[in-house]
Amino acid sequence: MSNYKTDRPKFSLTTPLYYVNDIPHIGSAYTTMVADTIARFHRLQGKSVLLITGTDEHGQKIERTAREKGLDPQVHCDRIVTSFTNLWDKLNIKYDRFSRTTSTRHEAIVKEFFQRVWDRGDIYLSRQQGWYCVACEEFKEERELIEGGYCAIHTNKKAEWRDEENYFFCLSQYQQQLEALYAEKPEFIQPESRRNEVLNFVQKGLKDFSISRVNLDWGFPVPFDPQHTIYVWFDALLGYVTALLEPEQEPTLANALAKWWPIDLHLIGKDILRFHAVYWPAMLMSAGLPLPEQVFGHGFLTKDGQKMGKSLGNTLDPFTLVAQYSADAVRYYFLKEIELGKDGDFNETRFVNVINADLANDLGNLLNRTLGMLIKYCQGNGPQLSAADYGTDHSLKKIGSNLGERVTKAYEALQFSQACEEIFNLVRASNKYIDESAPWSLYKQDKQTEVEQILYAVLESVRLAAYLLSPIIPNLSTDIYQQLGFSVDFNNQTQLERTAPFVQHSQWGQLPANQNLQKARPVFSKLELPSNS
Repeated sequence: MSNYKTDRPKFSLTTPLYYVNDIPHIGSAYTTMVADTIARFHRLQGKSVLLITGTDEHGQKIERTAREKGLDPQVHCDRIVTSFTNLWDKLNIKYDRFSRTTSTRHEAIVKEFFQRVWDRGDIYLSRQQGWYCVACEEFKEERELIEGGYCAIHTNKKAEWRDEENYFFCLSQYQQQLEALYAEKPEFIQPESRRNEVLNFVQKGLKDFSISRVNLDWGFPVPFDPQHTIYVWFDALLGYVTALLEPEQEPTLANALAKWWPIDLHLIGKDILRFHAVYWPAMLMSAGLPLPEQVFGHGFLTKDGQKMGKSLGNTLDPFTLVAQYSADAVRYYFLKEIELGKDGDFNETRFVNVINADLANDLGNLLNRTLGMLIKYCQGNGPQLSAADYGTDHSLKKIGSNLGERVTKAYEALQFSQACEEIFNLVRASNKYIDESAPWSLYKQDKQTEVEQILYAVLESVRLAAYLLSPIIPNLSTDIYQQLGFSVDFNNQTQLERTAPFVQHSQWGQLPANQNLQKARPVFSKLELPSNS
């Protein structure tokens, strides 16, 4: 866990609280890898960062899933939660808080928030009639259903007719305030395509939504009417608030909101955009609380160009993927090959080819061959050189001199594909430079000074690339840094806080003269497709 200091700028972000009807899928893994990369980037910049992830554990779908398995709902939730924490560990996710909506501390926050909105006059009792999708935990208008009365999202689930008394939240009262929010803060919903979806939805007119259920035991009872259970979304979204509590604090809204609120970034899949970009800000307005800074809705993943699903038999198991190929390989592919905000595809052949080309060949092999030459031609001693020994027109210095600024802008804009492209421009230029300079020929001609100039420029470029890639591939970056004589571990936040600041390491020319370099060893082995692929 990060060592928070009050004098440092803060940054807080969340993944969704994942629904525990089943073990985590690749979509959940994708969102969490992206969130972890963002958190690592901000930590690298010296900020106090709070990364929240967790699970949404109430509702009828959970109750039914547990019953089908012959389990108590809490036992079912506990089992599924373990699979999430295990996967996050395997993917090297450094989260700070794991929020569970079944916790007693969460119940206290939900009840206080519910009471606050009730006192505002924004909750009332009425009758709800309509088609209900249990999988979405949401009432559907008839136009939202497909042929045969099936849900358009869960196409194998038929909507159920409901006619029951529910408590409602006055969403319609917040139409104008929400429209004003979107107009005044266009960056509140990103990317632009998601923002337009929300604007179109809201412009059609907002309807009050049901926030309680009857005949449902799995959830928190309405404080003053135990016949009703608080509806999953009105409960689940507050899991972000509960996560802000320090372990020893009394669970009150005042305590939870004191330090880290408002959240800087809610990172979500586009399927839950409406709840985060419409319902959530309206609920917070009603409770008189500040709004998050940004909601970013990313796209969906496909496999070999097809939607994934158990019925199609083409699911992608994240546990198998990381076990077979390593966390860094999986992280790199999904961050580099999928432009955040757009739908993305996984193809195993492409995955192996991209990883081998970029990480094994271009980056790993460059480090290996250059360190090997250094040992052979310079007895393993780092060249007595610095950035000042290179003119501004030197090909690698030219690319590297403002690379840190360009990559920083890309990370800040959540353009990870762009960040990787910028970094690998330098890596590929370094490969080209060493091939064209041919230090092995110069060595035979006793041109030792030129040899050292070439090797330093390449090793410094590899160092810079590794540093800037460390939020995405922390293990590989650590290995590279350690071979270059640094005792840096990019997974150790406490240690990173004691090293030179981001602004220094992100500049070209920081490899110290006469650095005690390690013996060359491969940092990334080539991947191979399984024989049955």
